[in-house]
Amino acid sequence: MEIHLISKLTCPNCGYKKVEEMPTNACQFFYECENCKSILKPIKGDCCVYCSYGTVPCPPIQENKPCCG
Repeated sequence: MEIHLISKLTCPNCGYKKVEEMPTNACQFFYECENCKSILKPIKGDCCVYCSYGTVPCPPIQENKPCCG
């Protein structure tokens, strides 16, 4: 299975979209929106900001592995 490392995050507060490369060695629990400076945190039940606000879930979830959270 090919793991995709590029995901487009969308800020739920202002709608700003940014393409980011996901880390492969850790889950990202916080992300600052470049536009409105909001600090994004995972939605309850999601392991990281990419699973909550990205177009592609984080690498561990793509591999059906437990999240690092």
